[in-house]
Amino acid sequence: MSTSAPDTPQTRDGSVDSLAAAGASSLRDGLRVLGVAIRREPWIFTLSTLGSVLFGALTVADAWVLGWATDHAVLPAFRDGEVGGGVLVAVVALFVGVALLRAVGIVARRLGAGIMQYRMQAAYRREVTRQYLSLPMSWHQRHPTGQLLSNANSDVEAAWAPIAPLPMAVGTIAMMVVAVVQMLLADRPTAVVGLVVFPLVIVANVVYQRLSSPLITRIQSTRADLSETAHESFDGALVVKTLGREAEETERFWAQASTLRDLGVRAGRIRAAFDPVLEALPNLAILGVLALGVARVETGAAQAGEIVTIAYLLTIVAFPVRSIGWLVGEFPRSVVGYERVHRVLDETLSQQYGATRPSQEPYGAHLGVSGLGYAHDGGEPVLGGLDLVVEPGRTLAVVGATASGKSTLTTLLMRLVDPDEGVVRLDGHDLRDLAPGALAEHAALVPQSAFLFDDTVRGNVTLGADVPDAAVWEALRTAQAEDFVRRLPQALDTPLGERGTTLSGGQRQRLSLARALVRRPRLLVMDDATSAVDPEVEQRILAAMRESRGEAPATMVLVAYRKATIALADEVAFLAGGRIVDRGTHEELLVRNADYARLVNAYEAEEVGAR
Repeated sequence: MSTSAPDTPQTRDGSVDSLAAAGASSLRDGLRVLGVAIRREPWIFTLSTLGSVLFGALTVADAWVLGWATDHAVLPAFRDGEVGGGVLVAVVALFVGVALLRAVGIVARRLGAGIMQYRMQAAYRREVTRQYLSLPMSWHQRHPTGQLLSNANSDVEAAWAPIAPLPMAVGTIAMMVVAVVQMLLADRPTAVVGLVVFPLVIVANVVYQRLSSPLITRIQSTRADLSETAHESFDGALVVKTLGREAEETERFWAQASTLRDLGVRAGRIRAAFDPVLEALPNLAILGVLALGVARVETGAAQAGEIVTIAYLLTIVAFPVRSIGWLVGEFPRSVVGYERVHRVLDETLSQQYGATRPSQEPYGAHLGVSGLGYAHDGGEPVLGGLDLVVEPGRTLAVVGATASGKSTLTTLLMRLVDPDEGVVRLDGHDLRDLAPGALAEHAALVPQSAFLFDDTVRGNVTLGADVPDAAVWEALRTAQAEDFVRRLPQALDTPLGERGTTLSGGQRQRLSLARALVRRPRLLVMDDATSAVDPEVEQRILAAMRESRGEAPATMVLVAYRKATIALADEVAFLAGGRIVDRGTHEELLVRNADYARLVNAYEAEEVGAR
């Protein structure tokens, strides 16, 4: 069972209490997510924070330089008509020095934030992908591909989006502290008037956050739903087009896109209402400072440079204060993305492994199955009490009607899923006791639906393994694929396109078979893996497979339908209702089992009719 992250805070009514609860929860959870990033990248975070603090401090220092220049250069110039050369040099040096140091702070802040953000995204994408590949097929069957793509892409990006404004927000806090101190030192009464803006800006940000959080949360979830719908439509393009469902699929996508649009518009309205407020508050504070400041200068209670310093500080601090709002505004998306990703990372439905490795001898593997039982997600049993033994080098054909459990048996033999009951043994070893990767070293599955990557022929056969071309050609020859591969424009280096769309179904199946054969498995499981090739080619494939192994043939389990294929097997297991009801040679079963004879004859008649 999985351990899911807490449900994302959402509101189902429009009450102020529920909105406040959502905002508070989003703020708390958003800070928790940032804490994860800071703990994983402490040095990069420290670098970016120091750069931000330096930028903030030097920005505030600009105000002091401006005030000093006002008192020592500007006012004397108006009063006396001249300014000393040393004063001008000092003013220029101060402004240039502050500007250069502030530039260093900007570079450190942005570089550190970018490195930290992209490192976290890359790390989590790797972790999500690693988890996908480690989870059993039973888990993948319950999760649509579009959702998985959303987890690894948009959800990961959303989770770490707050890292970008984080250093700026930290620097803003430092800037505010320094600015407040400097304002109070300049002229306390005037500074108090100016400082009224800070709590007002904070209150405005909190109200905005609480109103927008539920909407932004729903927007992120709807984006994932939209991705799932798009992927399903594109992946099923053949079905959509052949059945004329383009308009219906477009309408289905449009309905979700419209929902996303409406949510975005509602969030935009809230933002549009609060942006003018956040812009106006600092300006009102500046007006108050100037009004009081003029009066205090006229009475001699304050210097003009002090009032200019306070007004300028309010001007430069007001805009960065909004960076805190940007940071908090990213929290809802971040929390949703983080929790969606961790629903995958926290999944505990995993397969356990031992440390055993089967014999490395080249002869076929011994396959043993006893008391095998399996049901999909607690439903009706697909297999029950199944016993089976295949001696090394022998070929067993598995025959049965639709839904008799044949494909399920192949997934259990390859440990794509674990049985609910019983055990599958390779060379006497329980598959669950084998070391990670050990089964793949000795066994290979060729499924009915051949999957090819958007790669070359060589890449699809070797999958990146260090296999010489001679071995690749040998596998292609055995799979009866050599001739058509040599006719391709670049032979082994020919790109095949996504899912091998440049090839026919039979050609894709033969390349899929060559991919298994090039690894020279001791156990080869074929789930109707030659259904798309004609019977003559199929017989040549099976004959070549036997001959290619010489005195050390692989053990083969074939899910088969055609009489010609079944007849090539040493033995046949007739499967019905999840159990082996009869076993023997093809000829023996034809004579003594009427159900078997009726089934294989029906398959043959159906195939002849199709031709």
